[in-house]
Amino acid sequence: MPKVTYELPDGASHALDVPSGQSVMDGSVRNNLPGIVAECGGSCSCATCHVFVEEGASCFDEPTDEERDLLEYAEGVRPNSRLSCQLILTEDCQGVRVTVPDTNG
Repeated sequence: MPKVTYELPDGASHALDVPSGQSVMDGSVRNNLPGIVAECGGSCSCATCHVFVEEGASCFDEPTDEERDLLEYAEGVRPNSRLSCQLILTEDCQGVRVTVPDTNG
């Protein structure tokens, strides 16, 4: 099972096992971690699940045009910005680390 480390806005770090087939957003929401609001529930329509992918980016598909468009409206976007609802985990996704910005929601 892939392990995802979430670096939260308050400085806390949580390493969680998230089943393959679920998204980085799902792992956060199902474990009640603060910071990933996920207002749209993962339908790629709100950008409140914005994260910075610090490690493990190569295991994810490239962002879609829709995701890129939404990121244009997110605060604090960086080259490693992604929407966590679009980061679907596979068994190859070992050691993924994301930082949750203090700007979601």
